[in-house]
Amino acid sequence: MELAGGARHYDCHRHRARTGTLGPETSSLQNTTVAAGIVSRGPVRPPVRAAQAVSEKSAMPQDTQSSSDSLSAIRDLEHKIFELTEQLNAMRRDAVGAPVPDYAFQTLEGTRRLSELFGDRDKLLAIHNMGQGCRYCTLWADGINGFLPHLESELAVVLLSQDPPATQRRFANARGWRFRLASHGGGDYIREQTTAPGVDNMPGAVLYELDNGEILRKNAVVFGPGDMFCSAWNLLALAGFGTDNWTPQFGYWQRPVTLDDGGLNVLE
Repeated sequence: MELAGGARHYDCHRHRARTGTLGPETSSLQNTTVAAGIVSRGPVRPPVRAAQAVSEKSAMPQDTQSSSDSLSAIRDLEHKIFELTEQLNAMRRDAVGAPVPDYAFQTLEGTRRLSELFGDRDKLLAIHNMGQGCRYCTLWADGINGFLPHLESELAVVLLSQDPPATQRRFANARGWRFRLASHGGGDYIREQTTAPGVDNMPGAVLYELDNGEILRKNAVVFGPGDMFCSAWNLLALAGFGTDNWTPQFGYWQRPVTLDDGGLNVLE
């Protein structure tokens, strides 16, 4: 999926804040102490070893302090992000929904209206997936699928994409997804309800509400690498991996040089 200017949808989200921590500088204290030992006591081994031990001992608090400062800065930033997230969620709770049409979708069971996707709920989370051709969208859906029962305890959930219903189901089965599926076919719905105005088929999620028979669009969010809606990025970040050095794949199996079953008819 290409955006305006030719950039892929995930490129516009690669905003990273990088912090560097200077390591402890080599202190001249050690040389001075050793030199002092040589001048005052002569170049004998015991005083030199003692001086080195004192120097190493004095350097340890600097290392500890540097590590402590770094961890403290991380905790402070995490706390700020937590507080901002609380503010953001409060704003989302108070958001006023805007009415939308009762769009039609295709499913394996036939045509279904947006209002029908609510089932017996008054809230519907519509996950916008670019389809089976996007590894990033697949990563998001893999993660959301894991806690789908928790979401469905409070609201209806449906995964929408432009793929035909049969293709959706085949791919979902291959991934082990339990989502209800519906296809917008790349039509009016995704053009008008995109999570990024002016960009068709943008991945993300939209929260709709039913209010006296009227469908309201209450909240929407764009999905992008490193965001808060895919925990894999945050866990990988603990190990130093991010959008610049890791890309999700559909699978991670690598064919052995020799297959014990003879290696015929292997689908790569």
